[in-house]
Amino acid sequence: MREIRGYIIVGIITAVIIYMISPYMFGNRVQIKESSTKPLQNKAHSYADVFKKVNKSVVSIYTRKSTTSNNVYFIDPRKKALIKKEYSPSGQGSGVIVSNQGHVITNFHVIAGSDEILIRDYNGNEYGTAIVGIDPLTDLAILKINKSTIPITLGKIENINIGDIALAIGNPLGVGQTITLGIISATDKEVTPNAYAYQRYVQTDAAINPGNSGGALVNSNGELIGINTAIISISGGADGIGFAIPIDIAKNVISEIIENGEVIRGYVGISAEPNYRGIGILVNGVVSNSPADKAGIRANDIIKKVNNISVTEIKEIQKIIGMVRPGQNLSMYIQRNKNIMKVNVLVSKMDYKSR
Repeated sequence: MREIRGYIIVGIITAVIIYMISPYMFGNRVQIKESSTKPLQNKAHSYADVFKKVNKSVVSIYTRKSTTSNNVYFIDPRKKALIKKEYSPSGQGSGVIVSNQGHVITNFHVIAGSDEILIRDYNGNEYGTAIVGIDPLTDLAILKINKSTIPITLGKIENINIGDIALAIGNPLGVGQTITLGIISATDKEVTPNAYAYQRYVQTDAAINPGNSGGALVNSNGELIGINTAIISISGGADGIGFAIPIDIAKNVISEIIENGEVIRGYVGISAEPNYRGIGILVNGVVSNSPADKAGIRANDIIKKVNNISVTEIKEIQKIIGMVRPGQNLSMYIQRNKNIMKVNVLVSKMDYKSR
């Protein structure tokens, strides 16, 4: 009896062993392996932490627009001109939270002519929106939602270098929050040389598609370095030539609009010859009854210095003038024929009609 019991036990053990190894012996068992541990991340090659740091500060923007709205204009780097906004019944873009009180920066062209603007956060929550202010000269706008928010960290323009890592975060083509990787291809890029000189860009090859407009361009620390604005594309998609409004311009617009409801810039009423290759800025026109006209500046004068700063490029003089507050005096050293003279210009406030 004991022998029979022993045979039975041995038989059972043998059967179990055969059952366990036979699928591998005959090769007909489908085996699927699943990891039970998190992958070891090489911080030099992963930007998951950056995304987690900034995704709460990037929102999607949805608009509804009337086809009978008044026309609005803004500078489009793709067409290198001041263009009229084309309307569609609805639109979509991105935005970046820049304060803890619900302020959101986006592109002006994303919301231009909108009757309704809806913001959707990273959790899918939706909020009605108020327009705090717009600045068509830089194609930026500030919106506000009635909610405490987590603002993005603003970077510094002096820390942006060609070759740096750049990450674009937004809602391209309405597919939801998306991050794409690239580098900084160029800084201080002027793609509209005949337009207003506030319009300059950081160029990146990070994929930017329709819907990314108004979204964040961040560095590897998760700091905002630009507002994604436009692409130059043959295919209509992301061909690796994208443009973002640099952080220094965005910072100025943020502070001006939050404090004043608008961007206040100085205005003198001169135009300059972009193809002049001499030393200084060649005036090719003066607006009648403008501050420059009242100060005695004439066409063909050559501006050598502004507030004792030597100027050789149009964007330099426009930046200086734009930062002077209306009502302040601006000194200019000009050359007329062979004579050098000093003139004082009482700066007025720029409005869009005076351009």
